[in-house]
Amino acid sequence: MQLTKFKHACFALSKNNQTIVVDPGVFSTDFIADNTTVAVVITHEHADHLDANHLQAIVDNNPDVIVIAHSTITSKLSQFKTTAVAAGDTLSVGDFSLAFYGGQHATIHPTIPIVANLGVMIDKKVYYPGDSFVAPQTTVEVLALPACAPWMKISEAIDFLTTIAPATAFPTHDALLSSDGKAIFNRLFTMFAEKLDIDYRADIKTLDL
Repeated sequence: MQLTKFKHACFALSKNNQTIVVDPGVFSTDFIADNTTVAVVITHEHADHLDANHLQAIVDNNPDVIVIAHSTITSKLSQFKTTAVAAGDTLSVGDFSLAFYGGQHATIHPTIPIVANLGVMIDKKVYYPGDSFVAPQTTVEVLALPACAPWMKISEAIDFLTTIAPATAFPTHDALLSSDGKAIFNRLFTMFAEKLDIDYRADIKTLDL
């Protein structure tokens, strides 16, 4: 299985000529839809995780693709084939297994309504919490680590990384950082990862699993 990271919060997993795409949003300007995609997982409704143009391009290239998301999202995507999921659900699609965690987006500000958010574990290997720090309460081989967001501070990301203690981690949700900012954040993440022998991949493009 191969993981491909795109800008910001988007990544894809491919095996056996099948692909799952996670959170193709407006900041993921390097994402290009292929013709092997069997499913798209959307963790929550914010535009940096769900871009209609990306989604339409995926569907145009893969007419049978299934969009998997919370019901608050699938209810608005009647033009596509969808499957609604909630925290605690498991699902198989193509050759992939999925498990979902959490349920709510992290708080940005008390006056801003909280939307649904689902963390996803793929093939019992790769875990991504969406816009939250919800832990899956199981072993994580590869962690997609939120690096920077209006709803978090870096100490929370560091604590999440060290609590999960995956074999490998890479930064995601990082489009808000300048190149200088990324260097600072990655240096801190690397420092704490090394203490636990975590392989932190600061500049990941692809990863073979």
